[in-house]
Amino acid sequence: MRLRPFHLGIGLVLVLGLVAAALVALRHPGLLQGVPAIAERGAYDRGKLVADLDEAGFRLGAPAHVRIYKREKRLEVWLQAATGRYGLFRGYDICTYSGELGPKLKEGDRQAPEGFYRVGQKQLNPNSRHHLSFNLGFPNAYDRQLGRTGSALMVHGGCSSVGCYAIGDDSVDEVYAMVEAALERGQDAVDVHVFPFRLTATALAVEGDSTWLGYWRNLKQGYDLFEAEQVPPRVAACEGEYRFGADAEGPQCAAIAAWS
Repeated sequence: MRLRPFHLGIGLVLVLGLVAAALVALRHPGLLQGVPAIAERGAYDRGKLVADLDEAGFRLGAPAHVRIYKREKRLEVWLQAATGRYGLFRGYDICTYSGELGPKLKEGDRQAPEGFYRVGQKQLNPNSRHHLSFNLGFPNAYDRQLGRTGSALMVHGGCSSVGCYAIGDDSVDEVYAMVEAALERGQDAVDVHVFPFRLTATALAVEGDSTWLGYWRNLKQGYDLFEAEQVPPRVAACEGEYRFGADAEGPQCAAIAAWS
């Protein structure tokens, strides 16, 4: 059967439409997930955040530090003050995370990681399918020394998780803005410390029969250093153990680093 010119014209229009849609999707990856790229979503108005920061004695672009507590489902943003020490600016509820208390061990275990991570510019994702996100950088040097595997472990918007920390769109707007601004103003990487819970001596004693007690005691060393000095300590992985400050050196140590 011969196709009439009318049918050929309709077919050509459909083909051209599909090609155009594919080109748009390639230029705007977020559309592949059904989420518009950030340019189409509209820029986040940071005016209220800037005012809140100013009232609290901070500024947008100050060096930032993020602390996460699984059990409490809480994420905190600390910012550097004029003294050089960091002060707590604001805490945010974690809507959800997946897995249980304890570290992530392997790809597919649906476990949200614990440990010491650093976030650089390359880990920011303004076109995330979960509104905005930044990659924690798992596996870090410590995870790799122990053969742990996994990928795409994020802090992001929304309220769903497969190994990530979801804090909702409104909260991630603020957190992402502060992390991004700190990196743009010259901070080489933002330290993100993830704990099973607030590692007080009392809380750790309650977990005396946990499989992860030794691991959590190691995390507590870094937790306590920040509590005492209010400055994120230098962290390295040294033969399957986290070490801090002056101890985080030597040929057997690999610095915990952001993506380069």
